[in-house]
Amino acid sequence: MVLENAPSWQARLNGEFERPYMQELKQFLRAEKDQKKVIYPHSSNWFHALETTPLDDVKVVILGQDPYHQPNQAHGLCFSVLPGIKTPPSLVNMYKELQADLDITPAEHGYLESWAEQGVLLLNAVLTVEDSNANAHQGKGWEQFTDKVISVVNEHCEHVVFMLWGSYAQKKGAMIDTSRHCVLKAPHPSPLSAYRGFFGCQHFSKANQYLNEHDKVAIDWQLPVD
Repeated sequence: MVLENAPSWQARLNGEFERPYMQELKQFLRAEKDQKKVIYPHSSNWFHALETTPLDDVKVVILGQDPYHQPNQAHGLCFSVLPGIKTPPSLVNMYKELQADLDITPAEHGYLESWAEQGVLLLNAVLTVEDSNANAHQGKGWEQFTDKVISVVNEHCEHVVFMLWGSYAQKKGAMIDTSRHCVLKAPHPSPLSAYRGFFGCQHFSKANQYLNEHDKVAIDWQLPVD
């Protein structure tokens, strides 16, 4: 386990891989594979969020919790699914808010790669999951690693927008320096909570307004058709 394809993050994070918690996490994942358990996403995509969004390019951070646990969904970006896969309910609600906020027509797919390529770090707190077993890898060490990722962004980037949806993300983002960054909080876009304040939060337009105010290029939230 190493950040081979994320050079901008390596200097800040590679030391984590030698720490005891990460060694224990490696052993856990190896044991799961030895038991023929199916793990999502594929190991080549465990660090896809960091590989797609270099540290120096981070403008927005969206925090998720756990990868999708059904076949062919998860590919290392929170809320995103691979092309051809039905758009999950939380992402459908994100699209509804985008339409209300910025008049962006909902995409017919759930592939958020273009956001990541523009500087939106789509980071799950836990980077792996067992097939059909939600939250199976919580408490195994990933949370400590992704806390470090957030800490690195907090310390080494300027004027980043953190979108913290739901209590889990808000607790994880408690370390963020609000004098240097913009922290936007709302309920989670899940169908269970979206009507409690996610709809109408206008986070997408607020993020772009903040980026513009700090001489950064705004995010084009309109996803490509294909």
